[in-house]
Amino acid sequence: MEKKRILIVDDEEDLCEILRVNLVAEGYEAIVEHSATEALERGVEGFSLVLLDVMMPGISGFQMAQHMRASGIKTPVIFLTARDTEEDKLQGFSLGADDYVAKPFSVRELMARVHAVLARTAAEEGISQQIAFEALEVDMGQMKATIAGEDLNLTKTELELLRLLLAHSGQVFSRQQLLQEVWPSDVVVTARTVDVNITRLRKKLGPYGQYIVTRQGYGYIFEAE
Repeated sequence: MEKKRILIVDDEEDLCEILRVNLVAEGYEAIVEHSATEALERGVEGFSLVLLDVMMPGISGFQMAQHMRASGIKTPVIFLTARDTEEDKLQGFSLGADDYVAKPFSVRELMARVHAVLARTAAEEGISQQIAFEALEVDMGQMKATIAGEDLNLTKTELELLRLLLAHSGQVFSRQQLLQEVWPSDVVVTARTVDVNITRLRKKLGPYGQYIVTRQGYGYIFEAE
């Protein structure tokens, strides 16, 4: 599966490098530009997401987002900024922002937000209703998974885990990301819960269980190759 490309636009070089390294570790391709002018000259078409600083010399992040939307570019945008007043956030969302993260922020939280925006975008585009790998099929319309037509009798949690990993084959998901995406926000669970459910899912998948691979220190990935 082709990696999703993310454009980082921020004049803080150290922060850009931290973000780039973490995005690559999560399985994305990350490109850095240190000004909105450079980013617009490069072009944002072909990117799955833009991480966009607001306060930059020359063209601001707000102005860049406004230019993108006026040009019909619908690429999702997450604003990264020290300007975190309610008025600033409302302005950001009015310009078509998909999320707004105040500096300083937790890199882990930002990675979770990146994935959430990308997953929401994919769902809105109808990408993940029916997914298949060889004889393994997931049908979210009928809420079931089958191998060669045989129902796997997965729990709701197991089905959601499989759908997420299979829909983003080749992308590593941390345990925190899986918790955020699969479990309800009002349910208190730990990272160990993810491991237990992954173990059960692997067993039910039989020979296909081997494709859910543990990335030590990172999380899990559906590795089709």
